[in-house]
Amino acid sequence: EVQLVESGGGLVQAGGSLRLSCAASGFTFDDYAIGWFRQAPGKEREGVSCISSTDGTTYYADSVKGRFTISSDNAKNTVYLQMNSLKPEDTAVYYCAATPRWRLTPAQAMALQTYTFWGQGTQVTVSS
Repeated sequence: EVQLVESGGGLVQAGGSLRLSCAASGFTFDDYAIGWFRQAPGKEREGVSCISSTDGTTYYADSVKGRFTISSDNAKNTVYLQMNSLKPEDTAVYYCAATPRWRLTPAQAMALQTYTFWGQGTQVTVSS
């Protein structure tokens, strides 16, 4: 059974940091790309970042470039999203997702329809 379990969300003040984790199981982690998405209240789910577990290629939305860093520990089947300089507009439920299509264009990496498996999400709240 494929499982993606997010953790690490919470409440933080603007300018602070959080590190999200996505623990994966039930599939060959090295053959997949893992993406992070977020959904704020009343808004559509949007792509935040993606990493190919196969070759380490990373992708970022413009809104988080320079503030967020995605990384992968293939030995632990876990992907991390280090979020620094957080802003109130980063408040959302953050989801990780997996796709066997590890060679992606930037647009594909940020597109919901690229991904096959999804986690349940973790809440991130940034106070001003």
